[in-house]
Amino acid sequence: MQLSKTRANGLLLLAATIWGAGYIWSKQATNAGMPAGLINGIRGLIYAVLAYAAFHRTINRMTRADLKVGLIAGGINFLGFQFQTIGLSDTTPASNAFLTATYVVIVPFIVWVLFHQRPEAKSYLAIVVCMIGMAFLTNVVSQGFSLHLGDVLTIVSAFFYALQIVYFGMTATRTAPWILAFMLGVTQGGFGFLWSGLFERGTYGAIDWQAGLWPVVILGIVSSFGAQTLQLVGQRFTDPTPAGLILMTESLFGSVFSVVLGFEPFTTNLLIGGTLIVVALLTMQVGLRHLWPFRRRVHGER
Repeated sequence: MQLSKTRANGLLLLAATIWGAGYIWSKQATNAGMPAGLINGIRGLIYAVLAYAAFHRTINRMTRADLKVGLIAGGINFLGFQFQTIGLSDTTPASNAFLTATYVVIVPFIVWVLFHQRPEAKSYLAIVVCMIGMAFLTNVVSQGFSLHLGDVLTIVSAFFYALQIVYFGMTATRTAPWILAFMLGVTQGGFGFLWSGLFERGTYGAIDWQAGLWPVVILGIVSSFGAQTLQLVGQRFTDPTPAGLILMTESLFGSVFSVVLGFEPFTTNLLIGGTLIVVALLTMQVGLRHLWPFRRRVHGER
């Protein structure tokens, strides 16, 4: 399989769109009393079963090296999710979303430190514009935030998300994406059920299973098996920095779906933030040098 960077980035944008819709299902599950570890465990189990059903011929040829890569990738993925979820309990959703998005700043520096690849100049501008957009999108510009323990944990989760993006794009490419998909499901499910069994058993009695289970099943099928497999394929054929910017748009799509479905009103901050994030993506994808000739034609310059 070989994809152009444009098509690979398109797969990542589709994954981010699906994850944006996933905020609605996650909200429904948590409103029904489903704790994070249990949600993670069920999603992971569904992901692993579907991945094996679809790709068992490749998965059955898994090597020890593939197993090692899959366990590391799955562990990083799980830690990012858990630290973010725990952090949310001691901070506001806006601050949580904004601080999680800081992984777009961390990604190029991890690549620089570990692989000695300096980011392109346009990356810095795109990242700055993107973070300003996120500040508007999450209302941090108007509400602000004070640093709590939850904020620190969210920043830790952002580091793991950044590490995941770099690992998928720079190291895990030696392993078939179908094997990685299966291993992500296995580790997400295994660690999720372990975490839930150790720390969440006291919450089981308050769960509305009828209301909470079906959104988690959808998350397992669509957000995990669907979107994360798209991420694994797309990241094999693009660079980590633009991948981080594209995947971060899940917050934008989450807000869009929330407005469309009537969960929150359309605001000026959403418009400004969304526009800035789109500008950042265009800057990263097209580059200022390619935009400059267009500007000259518009203004009649020679």
